[in-house]
Amino acid sequence: MEMEIPKIFESEYRFCEILWENEPISGSELVRLCNEKLEWKKSTTYTVIRRLSERGILKSEDAVVTSLVSKEDVQSAKSAEVVERTFSGSLPSFIAAFTRKKNLSKQEIDEIQKIIDTYKG
Repeated sequence: MEMEIPKIFESEYRFCEILWENEPISGSELVRLCNEKLEWKKSTTYTVIRRLSERGILKSEDAVVTSLVSKEDVQSAKSAEVVERTFSGSLPSFIAAFTRKKNLSKQEIDEIQKIIDTYKG
């Protein structure tokens, strides 16, 4: 059975992007980066670390912060949520809506075809 990915809100996701790019990272360095990139105060960063730790998204041990869920898993869960909420779970409807206003490059089409071919396997 797959692990349920906890919901991550937009500001938390931006925080996680910094973590994923730099982990393992000290709490103080994370505070510095969040101040620089998100304009967060030290207290905000530590509050988010505590909340995400409580929800099993990251761990903070010996002043070192590491993620417990990957960026790919979070992106997958977020996109599945959008498809479910907005398109009644229909992936073809989502893809049709997504591509309607966007011209796909040959490379993008080839990548999508490769994914489909893998699933057809």
